[in-house]
Amino acid sequence: MAFVFRAAPTCLALFFASIAPAGATEPAAAAAAPAPAQVIPLWEKGAPGFESRRKEPEQAKDWWVRNVHNPSLTVFLPPPEKATGAAVVIAPGGGYRELVFSAEGKQPAEFLNRLGIAAFVLKYRLPNQEGSPYTMEHPRQDALRALRLVRSRARQWHIDVQRVGMLGFSAGGDLVGQIAYAPGAGDPKAPDPIERENARPDFQLLVYPGGKVPEHIPSDAPPAFLLVASDDEYGCDQTTLELFTKLHAAHVPVEAHFLARGKHAFNMGDRSTLVSVRGWPDRMADWLKDSGYLQRASGAAKPAKPQQ
Repeated sequence: MAFVFRAAPTCLALFFASIAPAGATEPAAAAAAPAPAQVIPLWEKGAPGFESRRKEPEQAKDWWVRNVHNPSLTVFLPPPEKATGAAVVIAPGGGYRELVFSAEGKQPAEFLNRLGIAAFVLKYRLPNQEGSPYTMEHPRQDALRALRLVRSRARQWHIDVQRVGMLGFSAGGDLVGQIAYAPGAGDPKAPDPIERENARPDFQLLVYPGGKVPEHIPSDAPPAFLLVASDDEYGCDQTTLELFTKLHAAHVPVEAHFLARGKHAFNMGDRSTLVSVRGWPDRMADWLKDSGYLQRASGAAKPAKPQQ
C-alpha cells in the first residue's frame, strides 16, 4: 500500500473546475451495444418541481451523457441461476457535469451481474453542467429515490432489501457519501409507497471518490470498500485516506486499497497497462465475497428492518 502526500488540487475542486480533455482521462468510444431492456424513471411524472422537463432528450456522445432532466435507473439483472439477492445502485462519475455512463455505469453493472449481483445504473441530475437549473441537493434527491425505488421492487427483482449497496466513482463517490452517513428512514405515512422505503445503503463501494469527507461519521455507517491510486492528480487519494481514517476511528468495517500508480479515472481498469489497475475489480469482488454478498440469499425478499 503506497501513500503519497503532496500539494495538489483537492478532489472537491474536481467538481467545480474544468478537468483535462476527455481523451486524456476517459475511455475511447466503445462499439455500440444493444440497450438494456429496462430504463425506469425515478418519478413517474418527472422529478418534483421539474415535471415539465421530463421529456427533454438526453445528450450522449462517446463516453458521456448530459442533459439529464428525467433521472432514471437502468436495470441490469444477473442470470436467475446466479442471482445472490444482493443489489448495487451505481453512481457514475463526471464532475456533476456529465455522466461516464458506459465505463463507470454499464461496465461495472455487467461485472457485478457476473458475480450474481443485480445492478442499477443511476442517471442523476447535473448541477455543474453549463446552464443547469439544479443545485447539489437535486442529485442527492435522485440517489435517495433510487435506493427507495430498488427496495420497493425487491420482490419483482428477487432482491434482499437488507443487501442493497451503492458503488460510486469520483463524483459518484461523493454522491454516495451524501446519503450513506445520514438517516435514511422513509415516511410510513407517505402517499407514494416508494417514499416509505429506507434510502440508506447497506454497504458502500467507493472508487477514487471525490467531494468533502463529512465532519462526523456515525458508528453505524455502512461497511466500506475504498480504492484509489496514490498518484491521483485531483487529490482523491488524500480524500480517501481521510475517509478511511474516520471510518476506522468510528469502528466501521472498512477495507482500503491505495494503488501505487494509476492516476484518476481508470474506470474498470481495462485500458491500463498496470496489472494492479487492471485487476482492481477482483479486489472488490473479494471484499463482496468476504462480506457475504456473493452468497445466495435464502427465500424471497425480506421486509426491511428499521435503519436510523
